[in-house]
Amino acid sequence: MGALPADALLVALAAVDVGLQLDHDTPLEMALSAAACAALLVRRRFPLAVFLLSLPAALFSSVVVAPLAALYTLAERSRDRRLLIACATASAVASALPWPLSDYATDDRFWTFVDFVYLLATAAAPLFLGQLVQARRDAAERLAEVEEAREHERRLHAQSVLARERAQLAREMHDVVSHQVSLIAVRAGALQVGAKDTETREAARTIRGLSVTTLDELRHMVTLLRASGGRTGEPAPQPTLADLRQLVDGSGIEVTLKGELPSGIGAPAQRAVYRTVQEALTNVRKHAPGATATVCLWHGGDGLGVTVTNTPPTRPVLELPGSRVGLIGLAERAENLAGSFEAGATADGGYGVRLRLPTTTD
Repeated sequence: MGALPADALLVALAAVDVGLQLDHDTPLEMALSAAACAALLVRRRFPLAVFLLSLPAALFSSVVVAPLAALYTLAERSRDRRLLIACATASAVASALPWPLSDYATDDRFWTFVDFVYLLATAAAPLFLGQLVQARRDAAERLAEVEEAREHERRLHAQSVLARERAQLAREMHDVVSHQVSLIAVRAGALQVGAKDTETREAARTIRGLSVTTLDELRHMVTLLRASGGRTGEPAPQPTLADLRQLVDGSGIEVTLKGELPSGIGAPAQRAVYRTVQEALTNVRKHAPGATATVCLWHGGDGLGVTVTNTPPTRPVLELPGSRVGLIGLAERAENLAGSFEAGATADGGYGVRLRLPTTTD
């Protein structure tokens, strides 16, 4: 049964109860009793006001439905125990006192007190029932929250397991596959240089080019695998020369960008130039605080590349740990592209790196 039909039925029962119990038919008593019955329709929204409206009806006669229903609704929705005890006591007092109150002087006070005790026990029943319903509803909400937390924990555990598996796969790809492909590229490069006939050199060049491209894409996939656990979506695009200006502007140091590279160079070469500049500027921030840097893009003859130099530091240098893995990675990347990479101190006390790639890099 829905809330509205149930409330309508309750109002009808309360009206019948008032009609049977009302001793006096004065207009005031009838109006207050009718208001108490009609107020039951809104007992869920205004439980305390509805209960207070039921007290006059309890005072006029021995009605049961209206005050007990109002008290039950108040107990179901209120968490103030002192308020509930006060309302139960008020309901018992209103039902125990004789009406009209002028008859109280001649009435037996002992039996009035006995009636009050019994009526207070009666009022405790809807009070406890309402509190029980409230506790049951709270327990159901807590169980739902616990189940939701467990489901969230299961999802996190599944994501953690997936992240560990992807990290292990990334390590295997990096340690085994990447190493083998690098060896293929190096051997193909050696064959290309040492071969005497044109057909063999062309085949070695093709093998080397394919190996370099495969190795670059493999490193891209390893990076994506290691980045597991982030938001799902399309992989971020790899940086190109078009992103170089943004990298320089966001480096946090004073950088001068000079020169340009020809259009149409391959994506691996663009990434190599970008990563070289990125690593160089990172090292300037770490190891040369206060220094300025110059990024020079150049091309000519059969080569192209970038040179990054920085001035000596102008502030005290913090001793930060460094494994030179970044520079080693740049040298490996340049070697795989049939280029060269150099890094070292400059004559004025600064530092410089230089990447050179052949113009035929795809």
